[in-house]
Amino acid sequence: MEVFVIGIAGGTGSGKSTLTRNIAERFGDRITVMRHDDYYKAHSDLTYEERAALNYDHPDAFDTSLLVRHLAALKRGESIECPIYDYTIHNRAENTRTVIPTPVIVLEGLLILEDRALRELLDLKIYVDTDADVRILRRIVRDVKKRARTLESVVTQYLTTVKPMHEAFIEPSKKYADIIIPEGGKNPVAYGMIIDRIEKQLKSHAMAGRS
Repeated sequence: MEVFVIGIAGGTGSGKSTLTRNIAERFGDRITVMRHDDYYKAHSDLTYEERAALNYDHPDAFDTSLLVRHLAALKRGESIECPIYDYTIHNRAENTRTVIPTPVIVLEGLLILEDRALRELLDLKIYVDTDADVRILRRIVRDVKKRARTLESVVTQYLTTVKPMHEAFIEPSKKYADIIIPEGGKNPVAYGMIIDRIEKQLKSHAMAGRS
């Protein structure tokens, strides 16, 4: 089975998750969705306070080499056991989820265009570009409501790690994108183009299966 991998990158609060979610809702189990965040390194040897103080926006925070191996396996038609990250405890969950390859895989993450080995596995590279003031407001709302963080902790993390890492690693990775989308999930024209590309891939796979 030919597997077509779409990478959706962008800064925190850019709208890449909304775009990914809209795509997932449109196609259901006909496609596979993966997230770089699930490949944060495990730190069970550290206390909660120590884990909370780590820099989660640096490339070294991720086990990207494991993601590369998993994505390569999926492209070969093999299933993998994907880790699950629990934001409320700043650590990996004990359980994993089985991921079965489908004709289209959508991979979302801050830094998926930063790593060369990972980029080479992406057939379509998308960068969601959104103004910084909009992104920080979205992050505050998300982290306070959905991840049980305090406003003070979110702001501190943004100023000390999120913003500097965005400028050092995420923003420069935009040059590797095939498509740059302003406003992510709120851009219906770009969304329609991606949907059409996925439909084409699924149709091609179905026709190949009948031949």
